[in-house]
Amino acid sequence: MLLRFTKMHGLGNDFVVIDAVSQSVKITPELARKLGDRRFGVGCDQILVVEPPEQADVDFRYRIFNQDGSEVEQCGNGARCFAKFVRDRRLTGKNTIRVETASGIISLEVQKDHQVKVDMGIPELEPAQIPFAAESKDICYPIEVNTSGDNATSDNQIVMISAVSMGNPHAVLQVENTETAAVEWLGPLLEQHDRFPQRVNAGFMQIISRNEINLRVYERGVGETLACGTGACAAVVAGQLQDLLDSPVTVNLPGGSLVIEWPGEGQSVIMTGPSTTVFHGRIKL
Repeated sequence: MLLRFTKMHGLGNDFVVIDAVSQSVKITPELARKLGDRRFGVGCDQILVVEPPEQADVDFRYRIFNQDGSEVEQCGNGARCFAKFVRDRRLTGKNTIRVETASGIISLEVQKDHQVKVDMGIPELEPAQIPFAAESKDICYPIEVNTSGDNATSDNQIVMISAVSMGNPHAVLQVENTETAAVEWLGPLLEQHDRFPQRVNAGFMQIISRNEINLRVYERGVGETLACGTGACAAVVAGQLQDLLDSPVTVNLPGGSLVIEWPGEGQSVIMTGPSTTVFHGRIKL
């Protein structure tokens, strides 16, 4: 069987997008790992699957698999690519598209300048719903990480994080400089921390001004990526809750910039940014 796919990226966060509406295919974790392999497959951070909707009031169902085959709830950069894909492939002619994800319904709006605005939904701050192990809800939490690689508590370090879910869990910590931040070693320690039972995406945020930040994200199941849309949303929410930021906020990631708007608690986060098609292809399964 030849599987049609499209390679896309959102600010360098790259995807293999599969049309499961007009072709019959079932994406399994094993197949996702093969497609995501950068040496023996197509290569990507995540696989996005476009499926027919299961609910009457939405246009599509959207599934996301990490490079390691794990299925996740949400992906902001992927959502923008999803909107461009379904319009380019003429699966819909709508400018505003309602999409069903594992974490709920999201709305995608393709604008005249070809930027895509995404209603990412209301951020979840209750620890049990993130999920994150904490006695009560707070703006910041101390979290102990083992820097020695063993159980020696003398080498443990306390870092302060904010815990936010944008449909997927995020730990956000403030750093003085993202270029020198310890993303490579601290990112994996946070991702696998036992206080996050479903693992976590770790965001390293540098405040530039009240309307601008730099951000690097170590994504669960992938590693550090050039951009993370949900991570950008989570960082802005964390910064505004700490009274460090004012909406809208420009988020500078290694792959480019996003604009994030958040009116405040109980309101949806709005993300605006580009999406790019790289090439179309077919791969023999």
